[in-house]
Amino acid sequence: MVATTLGTASSAPLERDAQLINAREHQIRPGEIAVGVIIGRSSEFFDFFVYAIASVLVFPSLIFPYVDALTGTLYSFAIFALAFVARPIGALLFMMIDRKHGRGVKLTIALFLLGGSTAAMAFLPGYAQVGSAAAVLLALFRLGQGFAQGGTWDGLPSLLSLNAPAERRGWFAMIPQLGAPIGLIVATAVFAFLLYTLKPADFLDWGWRYPFFVAFVINVVALFARLRLISTPEFKELFESRELQPSPLGSLMREEGRTVILGAFAPLASFALFHLVTVFPLSWVVLAGESPTHFLIIELIGAAVCLVAVMLSGIIADRIGRRTLLGVSAGLIAAYSGFAPQLLDNGPTGEWVYMLSGFILLGLSFGQSSGAVNSSFSSHHRYTGAGTTATASWFIGAGFAPLAALFLASNFGLLSVGVYLLSGAICTLAALGLNRELGRKAV
Repeated sequence: MVATTLGTASSAPLERDAQLINAREHQIRPGEIAVGVIIGRSSEFFDFFVYAIASVLVFPSLIFPYVDALTGTLYSFAIFALAFVARPIGALLFMMIDRKHGRGVKLTIALFLLGGSTAAMAFLPGYAQVGSAAAVLLALFRLGQGFAQGGTWDGLPSLLSLNAPAERRGWFAMIPQLGAPIGLIVATAVFAFLLYTLKPADFLDWGWRYPFFVAFVINVVALFARLRLISTPEFKELFESRELQPSPLGSLMREEGRTVILGAFAPLASFALFHLVTVFPLSWVVLAGESPTHFLIIELIGAAVCLVAVMLSGIIADRIGRRTLLGVSAGLIAAYSGFAPQLLDNGPTGEWVYMLSGFILLGLSFGQSSGAVNSSFSSHHRYTGAGTTATASWFIGAGFAPLAALFLASNFGLLSVGVYLLSGAICTLAALGLNRELGRKAV
């Protein structure tokens, strides 16, 4: 009776249809879970990077033509950060939807809102048509994206980690992280193609809108793939045993708030670096008058290198340990912060060195950054704790990084960007060290 009640409460017609149509004999293999996780994360990051690239190449001139290019880009990055402000609010609301109506209903609403907000940007009028209302509309759509991203946590990465053999936990931990370089590769390739084939006037008029339409279609495909997986007997069994059941946020913070805080700060080195090799350098070179197409090619190749580095992180982590790899990579990021940002002012060679070395470090660190201390959560709070730490990490470490980096670089030089990145590395090392000490005391 308990199993039946829980299964009904956590299901939806779309979930059942997805399972019936796609699952072989109603069973899902571990490899299929991994594919579903990658598809889901790639769709989210594609949405993310489509907006990020447009915030550099399109919105400053379309929405803020009445200010200089630097100020327009700073305004654009301020709106970029709104999604990370809205995400925790969305997470709270979608947690309630999850508890009352099930994860399938929550995920369906979240992904349609995410895709709808992204697609709506394709119809965005410019300042020339509606004046300052264009910026208001862009901010509302960006808030919609962030609000929706607060509900996209489906627990599938936790399902992967819970089923991972002890000797391959690092490999399974990196699988969800593959979505970031894959999403960046696709988004960058689309924009590079449009810039190469269209005249600048046509690109700014209508060409840039196509990636936002594509994002909605990708979200629908990702939704179906994920619903199929969260309908499986394996997922339901873990839900019923409270391994993947949402718990109240207040209870989580009272009982395991320390783990949430440490989990939020542990990946800051990789999260800060994330935007300093993807969004910020594109804005810096474009403002310097360089060809965006040329730099997007560098970024495309860098993303491919990052993809390999993410996979390599899984192999290395299984040999030396996830926390050791995170600590070593944070140390390397700290060293990188001392010299690398200045390379952006040293021509094509400097740009290639900055981007490729940065993407290698990003892949090694980001590949193991997801849930760095999630194993410390009790089974009762694991589902909500993992989602909460991820939301907090993105807010603290990544949300304002492009805005902060561009502001610092334009006022104090590129060396200040290195100092900003160094602060993230210090936070990671401190969180990992403190978590280890507290773990020893608990033993």
